[in-house]
Amino acid sequence: MRIATYNVNGINARLPRLLEYLDEARPDVVCLQELKGEGDRIPARDIEAAGYGAIWHGQKGFNGVAVLARGRQPVERTVGLPGDPEDVQSRYVEAEVDGVVIASIYLPNGNPQPGPKFDYKLAWMTRLAAHARSLLAEEVPVVLAGDYNVIPADIDTFSVRAMQDDALMQPESRAAFRNLLFQGWTDAIRARHPEPEKLYTFWDYQAGAWQRDAGFRIDHLLLSPQAADRLVDANVDKSVRGREKASDHAPTWVDLR
Repeated sequence: MRIATYNVNGINARLPRLLEYLDEARPDVVCLQELKGEGDRIPARDIEAAGYGAIWHGQKGFNGVAVLARGRQPVERTVGLPGDPEDVQSRYVEAEVDGVVIASIYLPNGNPQPGPKFDYKLAWMTRLAAHARSLLAEEVPVVLAGDYNVIPADIDTFSVRAMQDDALMQPESRAAFRNLLFQGWTDAIRARHPEPEKLYTFWDYQAGAWQRDAGFRIDHLLLSPQAADRLVDANVDKSVRGREKASDHAPTWVDLR
């Protein structure tokens, strides 16, 4: 089973690239982030015509996540991250596909920091950790896939100096990500590509970042022990980022037996 995560940066703006990716790579499951749409702004018919069932959690103009499954309909488990009934941002959706629990995550950016947006980011990560712990207790294969907006280590950015004041690389953000790993989750990319290998998933549209390979790794697939036992491979489809009118993220994937 190939499970991919892909921040599309506006599903309607990037729909040709997304459909192209689905046709070429044919992943079994795709977790999408940053849909920037809801209701009739979600191109559900196009996705269905491409052979994918889907669970959508959209939001007008912002955020939005989805889980797509090739040739079948994902079984909905959770829409919205538990822990704060007043949080209306569409950043989490969880489904089951062929016995694997899969979550699509769009973690808050947190900039500018310090400030309320950074506080929201850290509070959201605390809620995610609590929910992740409950998923581990189920003792089933689980994949937490998405745009975490966290650069876990210095090796995961083109420039520590350029990013040192960014919310993505603050000690608190990194500590919260490590706390997830310490629960027993496996970072699929690092399991297959250990340091010091550089493997980026995002390249900004500004300052020729793509052309200079000035990227960083913020899209992650975390595996429960039962999923990690089935790990075959994980990588980034970097070439997708270089296509015309592409998202600033590249699809990142894991293969499980």
